[in-house]
Amino acid sequence: MQAEATRGSGLLGSTDSFALRHIGPHGDDIAEMLRTVGARSLDALTDAIVPEGIRTGALELAGLPAGGLSEPEALARLRGIASKNRVLRSCIGMGYSGTVTPPVILRNVLENPGWYTQYTPYQAEIAQGRLEALLNFQTMIGDLTAMELAGASLLDEATAAAEAMSMCFGVAGTGRTRFFVDEGCHPQTIAVVRTRAEPVGIEVVEGDAMSAALDETYAGVLVQYPTTDGRVECYEDLAGRAHEAGALLVVAGDLLALTLLKAPGEFGADVVVGSAQRFGVPMGYGGPHAGYIATHARHVRKMPGRIVGVSRDAHGNVAYRTAIQTREQHIKRDRATSNICTAQALLAVIAGFYAVHHGAEGLRRIAERVRTLTQALRVGLLDLGHRIGEDLVFDTLRVRPAGNTAGEVLDAAVARGINLRDFGDGSVGVSLDETSDETLVRDVLAAFGGTGEEDVAALAERAHLDIPAAFARTSAYLTHPVFNSGHSESELLRYIKKLENRDLSLAHSMIPLGSCTMKLNATSEMIPVTWGEFADLHPFAPADQAAGYTELFADLESWLASATGFGAVSLQPNAGAQGEYTGLLVIRAHHRARGQAQRDVCLIPTSAHGTNPASAVMAGLKVVAVACDERGNIDVADLRAKCAEHGERLAALMVTYPSTHGVFEASIREICAIVHEHGGQVYMDGANLNAQLGLTSPAACGADVCHLNLHKTFCIPHGGGGPGMGPIAVADHLAPYLPGHPVVKSGEAGEHALGAVSAAPYGSPSILPITWMYIAMMGGEGLKRATQAAVLSANYMAERLRGAYDVLYTGAGGRVAHEFIAECRGFEKSAGIKVDDIAKRLMDYGFHAPTMSFPVPGTLMVEPTESEPKAELDRYCAALLAIRGEIEKIERGEWDRADNPLKHAPHTIGAVSADGWDHAYSREAAAWAAPWLRDAKFWPSVGRIDNPYGDRNLMCTCPGVEELSE
Repeated sequence: MQAEATRGSGLLGSTDSFALRHIGPHGDDIAEMLRTVGARSLDALTDAIVPEGIRTGALELAGLPAGGLSEPEALARLRGIASKNRVLRSCIGMGYSGTVTPPVILRNVLENPGWYTQYTPYQAEIAQGRLEALLNFQTMIGDLTAMELAGASLLDEATAAAEAMSMCFGVAGTGRTRFFVDEGCHPQTIAVVRTRAEPVGIEVVEGDAMSAALDETYAGVLVQYPTTDGRVECYEDLAGRAHEAGALLVVAGDLLALTLLKAPGEFGADVVVGSAQRFGVPMGYGGPHAGYIATHARHVRKMPGRIVGVSRDAHGNVAYRTAIQTREQHIKRDRATSNICTAQALLAVIAGFYAVHHGAEGLRRIAERVRTLTQALRVGLLDLGHRIGEDLVFDTLRVRPAGNTAGEVLDAAVARGINLRDFGDGSVGVSLDETSDETLVRDVLAAFGGTGEEDVAALAERAHLDIPAAFARTSAYLTHPVFNSGHSESELLRYIKKLENRDLSLAHSMIPLGSCTMKLNATSEMIPVTWGEFADLHPFAPADQAAGYTELFADLESWLASATGFGAVSLQPNAGAQGEYTGLLVIRAHHRARGQAQRDVCLIPTSAHGTNPASAVMAGLKVVAVACDERGNIDVADLRAKCAEHGERLAALMVTYPSTHGVFEASIREICAIVHEHGGQVYMDGANLNAQLGLTSPAACGADVCHLNLHKTFCIPHGGGGPGMGPIAVADHLAPYLPGHPVVKSGEAGEHALGAVSAAPYGSPSILPITWMYIAMMGGEGLKRATQAAVLSANYMAERLRGAYDVLYTGAGGRVAHEFIAECRGFEKSAGIKVDDIAKRLMDYGFHAPTMSFPVPGTLMVEPTESEPKAELDRYCAALLAIRGEIEKIERGEWDRADNPLKHAPHTIGAVSADGWDHAYSREAAAWAAPWLRDAKFWPSVGRIDNPYGDRNLMCTCPGVEELSE
């Protein structure tokens, strides 16, 4: 049986095979797992699970050997691709700035699996470090914007502005149909706002906000501060006029500028959005970066995204958790204000640590230096006879060359290794940043006809550096001790490490989250992320400077098209939920182009991810639920009836495959055919693609479009709740509708292309090397073997747990796909134990809980993935079996229903080592319930958190001494 289990390509027998290290079980372990589940081989197992009608042949990936490249080969090939990028000094601006990531943050956060492999902090007791770091980020944003409440990050500045627009309509109330966007906003922001507005019937009016006539039809006004061409405007009067009309003022603010300029909250802003990129996060050809949003506390229920709040634990200690969780789309579904899966936690953490590193004075010094260099450059350009508006600026100048054309200046700058901005009207933009120096100023002057030997210090002495009182910042910011006590590297390193040690990540143990696929993020995949050729490129750099990225994109688009069976791919959506939204917009555009704009009904099974109905509503579609049968499958009869009922209005069906219940539904092709028969399209949620690669594909199932969670199936780390990537793959007939971009024109984007859905044309390109490395090293055979190992691991764990936990849904022969749902609902009646108690008790065993209460309340959805070795699967099963034994003790009356280890979990080291112990069960039972805990134990830093208390006493910034004492 062992030979049968490992026969084939020899992937798992080659000493230089990456698949050997990526796939946890191999050799004797696979053979033993196959015996446990009663299958003679991996092929036999997956053939029994995957319906015959949708199976595909070998997965062939252009330019790759079937067994993939070795790690050194892949790194060498990618290094060659990266070398084709030319990184010039960037003065393009437009919301993207050069920055210096402090090395202590680069090495200990960005490049550290203890920070980048955690899951979203839904189990707050084992996420206290990340939650504190995100609270620092929120405090930083709130202070710099002078707003009461800030979120824990959004995807990017442009989508944050679009979220703010939706928020304006939620706050302003019904009857309003228009949103004003100032022409001084960044073009990518305007484009994304327009894309988001059209499906939901919002009219975007673009023009000069300072002279706009606002009335009761407007819900809000969006302005840039400073503007895209550098001007610092006074928006106080505009704020007053907006408020008189019942509208909100949204300000897209530059965080570094806000250290010197009056804060938006001080001149009447209602919502402030922007990017934290220039706070230590590389440009990365467009991302990932942390967008931000801040507002007044009274708007908290309308605010999109996640908010970290302060609560208390069972012992009365301060504890952090995500606040107001009823806003999550799993609960509100089609009434959600946004997709909660729109965060960049890791990048927000970096930006927050950057502020801790520099403190208020350090940030102000950086800002003053940038402004001084900008003003010196201004004097030098005026000396050369060029025209510059006399407007107040921070870091950006708009120059009208005298004696030279804009093209000549741009070419001369490139010849000196500098990119400037072409406004397209004969003027040239120059933006300086933290990385700028006197040499850069001299080189820019030379590009405009100067000598290149100017005395920059002398120019600065002639510059006007005072900021008029009406515009100058006088209020304090970053006054909390956390921003004023970590400026030496020793202090910051220890603080970073302290917070890291409070978080459970894949560096500690497996995280078997159903539908979230927490798998190995291999070091070799992560290495290229911080290569300068990928990290330091501006997203709007000339195309001939990004030849390496162009090749990388072409490879990924080809490989992802092959994996899905579709004809075209867009890499622009920068999150899974963003991919869902984009896929539905593509379907909507297809219907409209065919003269069927009336098609606005989206069918969604009741088991679907909560992001699905939220995305459908954002795409302007009406959600109609489709029933599931007692086995968790789509009720085909109900689907057929709903399709017939909605007939000419049917736009799409959203379906997850394998199903959200972890089963390969045999009727999938029939389901797709029924939808097509009624003129609809089939959108396949890519959350469970890890069970398809090499075995089947969305196209083989009959779907038309699929989004791909690169942070799930294709190894981009979850980063504690972001970054992610959600590109979409589409059938040929949908290719004309893939999104375009207003700044970087794609030759493939035709007249029917969607508007931009993300700020950057390729979403978050600097993390795409991770997926490139994974696919290149696995090859088609490796990806198939990974899928088979994931399916084997799920069935193995399900079999190990049978008898203790019922498996709620199974397919043919009692098998599951790559995940399964463990029934826990009966324990509440038999022992008073809820699924939350099991989740918290798993922390005492050193584990993160599986996905809890989704898609079925009161259950656990387990997805082990392919990258966990059998020993780790066995350890997790042992923990769940031991917990079941503890429940039996309660059922037998040996332990009290209220005073038992599950009800009081998790147990902190402080609680276990305290002088007093008032529980009937022992300290040993509380903390040392399994033998492996003696070797290495992860201690939760807080006890069980009181979520209702935190929502009743909402505090979303770093607490001060007075607040803590209360």
